[in-house]
Amino acid sequence: MEKIRMLSTLGLMGAMRSLASAFEAETGIHVDADFAPTLALLKRLRAGEAADLVILTREGLDDMIGEGRVLADGAADLARSYVGIAVRAGQGHPDIGSEAALRTTLLASRSVAYSRLGASGVYFAQLIARMGIAAEINAKATVVEQGFTAERLVTGEADLAVQQLSELKQVEGIEVVGPIPHELQTPAVFSAGCMADAKHAEAAERLLRYLASPEVAPALRQSGLEP
Repeated sequence: MEKIRMLSTLGLMGAMRSLASAFEAETGIHVDADFAPTLALLKRLRAGEAADLVILTREGLDDMIGEGRVLADGAADLARSYVGIAVRAGQGHPDIGSEAALRTTLLASRSVAYSRLGASGVYFAQLIARMGIAAEINAKATVVEQGFTAERLVTGEADLAVQQLSELKQVEGIEVVGPIPHELQTPAVFSAGCMADAKHAEAAERLLRYLASPEVAPALRQSGLEP
């Protein structure tokens, strides 16, 4: 069986589970996928890690195209993702419906878990700085190097978790309260491209076309992304 190696941002992990097996059933091509935050993937690619296809934030993909590592030809935007907030299952859902309510909720929390390397963590750090509450939140924050912030709700280390909605939905035992108000955020766009030195270029191109097709939209929506 032909195998292609894909490096993908964590935001697509939920959707890729079902999409990769559907693609394999249809084409006989196996997808060997590895998931990590975009910043971690950029570091690995720059260190020379081999892959056939990559899914990164649009900015990350543009950097890789600029460096000649990813082909500009055929690169495609796959989905849009908003940052949301989750609590442990069974906890009351706090009000995050407006900037004022969000501010009150964040300040009242015992600890907020957010990621250091992911797009959501970079955004959240800027948001609390802009709201003037960075010092208070960071004094009690649970900062996750990489992986799913909502796991810290299950262990009891934090009572709010911030991450892309599609990443929050990967964790059992939590409930998504909702997105941070849309007017406070610019959605992350996840985009895919074939590596310039792909060993399985033709197969990678087939996977890219499949992921950019309308038929994958239901799986993306179900995982918390907007096609």
